[in-house]
Amino acid sequence: MLTTLAFDVYGTLIDTQGVVSLLSSYLGDDKAQEFSSRWRDKQLEYSFRRGLMQQYEDFAVCTKDALLFINNELGAGLTAPQQEELLEKYRSLPAFDDAKTALSKLNSAGIECFAFSNGSADAVTELLEGAELSRYFKDIVSCKDIKSFKPNPQVYQHFLDKSGSKEQNTWLISSNSFDIIGASAAGWKTAWVKRSREAQFDPWGINPTITVSSLSQLIENIK
Repeated sequence: MLTTLAFDVYGTLIDTQGVVSLLSSYLGDDKAQEFSSRWRDKQLEYSFRRGLMQQYEDFAVCTKDALLFINNELGAGLTAPQQEELLEKYRSLPAFDDAKTALSKLNSAGIECFAFSNGSADAVTELLEGAELSRYFKDIVSCKDIKSFKPNPQVYQHFLDKSGSKEQNTWLISSNSFDIIGASAAGWKTAWVKRSREAQFDPWGINPTITVSSLSQLIENIK
């Protein structure tokens, strides 16, 4: 069986902190980083809660609702037009610097790569095309297809069903520890992308198969 790589998109290939520069123009440098980090955390929290409640809404709704919440929580005072500009920016976030070269090498090695995301296929397509990464992927597998979010076990099975891969031949590539643990629980191999020394992995006793600091290290570690 061919090795199949399922790449998380937001936070792994695409830098969700790519909104900081725009936020800085609104709030100043000191507040922008805190706002961006809190927005991302609340976005994920909303996806977890909606998944558990079985009250699905598109990931873009989680993103918009999280923005409204953090704006109110931090008393940031962002106007409606500023919030719309931030949401528009979220649809064109930049790729991490190591993404294109790493994906090119994996393609050259004959390893099948898929994008696997909480985001809708349309949103992910727009992101990957804007970041010039779309050509490296055989397909996009969206959790929206089954109206749930990671780390619901059903979304990992959905990926296998759509890609035709088997658990033992499938790797999840993600910088999100909750996603790594979810895929591990589903029987996959996993590569945690630890981009900073400060990044922490959840102490659940479920460890990634490998840990890398850059996507460029995948080609020499994936077997």
